[in-house]
Amino acid sequence: MDSLQGSFNPNKHLKEQFVSNLTGSSMLEISALLTTVPILVLLRHSIYSQILTDADAEEASLKKKDSAMVASKNLNAYLVTLVMDFVFIVLPTLLLFTVLSEWIYLWTILLSMLLVVSVAVKRSRCLSYLEAPNSFRTSISSYRVAMMIVTCLCILAVDFRIFPRAFAKTETYGTSLMDLGVGSFVLVNSIVSRQARNISLSVNWWKAALKSTTPLLLLGFGRLVSTLSVDYQVHVGEYGVHWNFFFTLAGVSILTSTVNVPPKYSGILGSVILVGYQIWLTNGLNVYLLSNERGMDIISKNKEGIFSIFGYWGLYLIGVQVGYYLFFGNRSSGMLRSNNGTRIRVWLLSIMFWFLTLLLDGHVERISRRMCNLAYVTWVLAQNLQLLAILMLSNYVPGSKISALEKAFDRNLLASFLLANVLTGLVNLSVDTLFASSVLALLILIVYALALSVVVGIIDFYGIRLKFW
Repeated sequence: MDSLQGSFNPNKHLKEQFVSNLTGSSMLEISALLTTVPILVLLRHSIYSQILTDADAEEASLKKKDSAMVASKNLNAYLVTLVMDFVFIVLPTLLLFTVLSEWIYLWTILLSMLLVVSVAVKRSRCLSYLEAPNSFRTSISSYRVAMMIVTCLCILAVDFRIFPRAFAKTETYGTSLMDLGVGSFVLVNSIVSRQARNISLSVNWWKAALKSTTPLLLLGFGRLVSTLSVDYQVHVGEYGVHWNFFFTLAGVSILTSTVNVPPKYSGILGSVILVGYQIWLTNGLNVYLLSNERGMDIISKNKEGIFSIFGYWGLYLIGVQVGYYLFFGNRSSGMLRSNNGTRIRVWLLSIMFWFLTLLLDGHVERISRRMCNLAYVTWVLAQNLQLLAILMLSNYVPGSKISALEKAFDRNLLASFLLANVLTGLVNLSVDTLFASSVLALLILIVYALALSVVVGIIDFYGIRLKFW
């Protein structure tokens, strides 16, 4: 084992300490930070919609011509568009999360003003405006991609000193940017899930459960084996000794497939589960979960990951009803609703969940991502619905069109996250992230983000789609 430590990860314990015992940031700062992401997306939609239209026209032309020369030319044009998306969305996001984070409130105000001016100028030149038939579908896709881009940037950035410690995951209680990660991923998938769209299964429930969970379990065991084989740093207080993100997704998938509830009632079941779980927590379970003492049994070694499934399951069920209520209710074949009332409902739900979050955090139990308690669930819902509400303003931007980068990530969401994890592992095993200078750290993060964007884009360009959940 010593040889492995010397050759693969000599600073393992230092890296684990670097992300341990952190207290996070304020909910206001996180909200301001995340508000910049949808604003950047809307700016990209507003400024370069014509370029994207031309790119789509070339893509349609390629489908009609079976020519290697045309394909090569079209790929070059696509990559240029992809790089422009990177420059306008990913790069500014990375800078705001690192070197510009100290002035986040100022940047949020400036970007908001820039967006208002940009939209006002564009609308003044447009004589008429009609809402696109799939405008809400575009907003949902942008929202899913925005959260994934944030997650992919953070999982590597957190290992460098250039990333503020206040944005890294909290140890016990508190809020941070990275605390939103797994909760947001669960919610993102629940809102557009088969259950939210009220699509009936064509096979038995156990076959559906097996189909959805097998890849996740394989990924979970694959991650466990790979981290152990190279002695990769693992923060035990996050999920446990052996548990990881993919096992949590698999657990939620199994429970959701086993207990099949109509979408209009799933939120009720989710609320009952969350309230019951919160009562259990406040009656002593929280002490057990936050304790550093672990027994020899498998449950004790992975207590955070196992028990937090109740919280994530409740979150998923509420997300299903939110998606059904906002977008898919009373429609056949999972078609989207499309009216101004939906935008208002998104804002009202966000405000309601913000109120509940402040109430629970102040009077019941503070937010804890580690336990996935009730206050954490309402916070995830409030913050995510706020981002979705901002992105739905794209419906008022004339000519607004989803970017090529967003399309690519949206079609391979979990695959993008897997690739980001692989690249993050390679960087950590190749570079001493703890002692990298700010300039080197920023350069590595930019190259990583660009490589991730280009690879995901090329995969999508050739029509490859990998779906695990």
